[in-house]
Amino acid sequence: MWKASNYFPKSEVLILIRMSLIKIVENDTLGMHDQLRDLGRAIVQHEDVNFPGKRSRLWLPKIALDVVRMKEGTDKVVALRLTGLSNVHHFTGEEFSKLPNLRFLELEGGNLVGDFKNILSKLTWLSWSFCPLKLNATNLSLEKLAVLELSGSNITEDWTGWGPCLVSENLKVIRITHCPSLKRTPDFSKCLNLKILVLQGCTTLLAVDGSFSKLEHLKHLQIESIDMVGEDDWDIFAVSSIGGLESLSTPKVRRRELQVHDDHVAQINHLWCLGLDDCSLFTLPEGIEELPHSIGDLQMLRKMSLRRTRIKELPNPIGELESLIELDLWGADITKLPASIGNLKRLEILCLEGSAIRELPKAVGMLENLKELKARKCRNLRGEIPSEIGGLSFLRMLDLRESKVRRLPTTMNQLSHLQQLCLDDCNELEQLPELPVSLKELNFSSHLLWTAPDLSYLTNLSNLYIWDNTPQLSEFRQRAPKMEWIEGLSNLESLTLVMGDVAFPFINLVTLSRLLILKITCVDVRFLMGLPSSLENLALYTVKSPMEGSLFSNLTNLSNLDLYGCRLREVEFDYVLGQHLEKLHSLYVRDNEFLERLSVSGLKGLQRLSVFDCPRLTEIQGVEKLKSLLELGFYRTGITGFA
Repeated sequence: MWKASNYFPKSEVLILIRMSLIKIVENDTLGMHDQLRDLGRAIVQHEDVNFPGKRSRLWLPKIALDVVRMKEGTDKVVALRLTGLSNVHHFTGEEFSKLPNLRFLELEGGNLVGDFKNILSKLTWLSWSFCPLKLNATNLSLEKLAVLELSGSNITEDWTGWGPCLVSENLKVIRITHCPSLKRTPDFSKCLNLKILVLQGCTTLLAVDGSFSKLEHLKHLQIESIDMVGEDDWDIFAVSSIGGLESLSTPKVRRRELQVHDDHVAQINHLWCLGLDDCSLFTLPEGIEELPHSIGDLQMLRKMSLRRTRIKELPNPIGELESLIELDLWGADITKLPASIGNLKRLEILCLEGSAIRELPKAVGMLENLKELKARKCRNLRGEIPSEIGGLSFLRMLDLRESKVRRLPTTMNQLSHLQQLCLDDCNELEQLPELPVSLKELNFSSHLLWTAPDLSYLTNLSNLYIWDNTPQLSEFRQRAPKMEWIEGLSNLESLTLVMGDVAFPFINLVTLSRLLILKITCVDVRFLMGLPSSLENLALYTVKSPMEGSLFSNLTNLSNLDLYGCRLREVEFDYVLGQHLEKLHSLYVRDNEFLERLSVSGLKGLQRLSVFDCPRLTEIQGVEKLKSLLELGFYRTGITGFA
């Protein structure tokens, strides 16, 4: 758009970014601060206070409509928005003839009718949602068009608007979204300088015009089919001449079947991001479900996404992708990684989540720049993690949740930059080795508490999460878990200790002076010898003994209290308890099948009270005294008048 207007604001953009007035977000989208937007609008309004037709930009649809309809436009107007209007409007060539310098036009519905010869001749950006099935304009030719956006329409490959819109050598961006009737891409032969092509929400039966292979300057290709498709609805997105797209750097194809010839892959020598999410297969002509060996020739490739593909094996040349930074195999059918994976020296993110991977190769320890290793829900991942993983000195996150890993190596303590270790639902994990002191977040299954070593040396830990989710827990219930070391985690901010109706040993958490969030099984409240005054959120599970004032005596900053699955018939927050809980704003009582009476008269500052799944609860006392109460909710209780 800027280049088409002979404007090159590179230095100005950098200055505005440094001033935090604009930012470049995902997909190179330019975001503007509200203050900068308002400043720009104020400047435009002062261009002519009395006559909008003499302003450069008209963004208020009603004002813009009046200017067009009354033919009050001038050569000053360069941008026009005609969206959100109450009625459908058809605009004539005569009306737009008053806007000879118009560069940006945004339309919603309606049509263009009449003779448009030499009209909109300087238009560089056209955005049209709900565009008509038949364009009624004659002699329209958008020869300066740089950006074309069409959405929410049932236009087809025979749409009469393609001819007027696709005639510009300056056309760089085409974005077509939610046009389900489009079954074939239009003819691109007159806009061969196209750099970005996006087709979202298109039919799964989309065919590709032969001119597609001539788009030698195309850098970004994104094709996503309609979400709701069945397995039998796939069709082939056949690009037999994909090798002609030599400038292509970011292809992303989702929910399609992609066929690419082996000898063409290497010709895409500028490719740096390859996304084939949800593609049923990426094949050679003979139909083998694999990546071609020539994939190794993509020396500039930085990101490869093979999410939910049927590819079962990565070829050895994958190790030749010397620029690769991220490899995403989420949900893929791949069962093993080749030894050559260790040659990816620049790889920072390796995602194996939900894949069929069975083991990690020793070569994974050669990924010297790896920062994130994600293997969550790899239910075929069994046995031992190789000791070579200790060589990943820059690894920050290791996620093995819901895998069947049995042992972690003793070299785990060598991961000097590891901050997050997730071992939730690793039901077959036998014990924890010595862990690196750099850890800030540690999650593991509750059965490991009985075999865990003293972890009090993890003084940087801010989040400890231990949840009851392992069948082995029943084997340990006869003896108390080892928990004393938790008292020494002085930097802990969030602690979760939830494991059914296990009776804990005595523990004093007063020493955790930074603790803000605590979720804990509390079969007998007496085992909690003390809680820190810093606590803001407290959730108590499976309480069987009466809650005494001493439990809350130090909680002067508590604002949220949850009671889950308690086995009490009565819960009373009287005046004494209320004095300790002056800042309590929210009380949630859930899944308490024995609870019959709840008294909240002492909670003077309470603002939200929610009671769910307490079928025997027939009485709540003191609600009328809660002057600060803003929200009151009941669901599946025994209180008359409530569900």
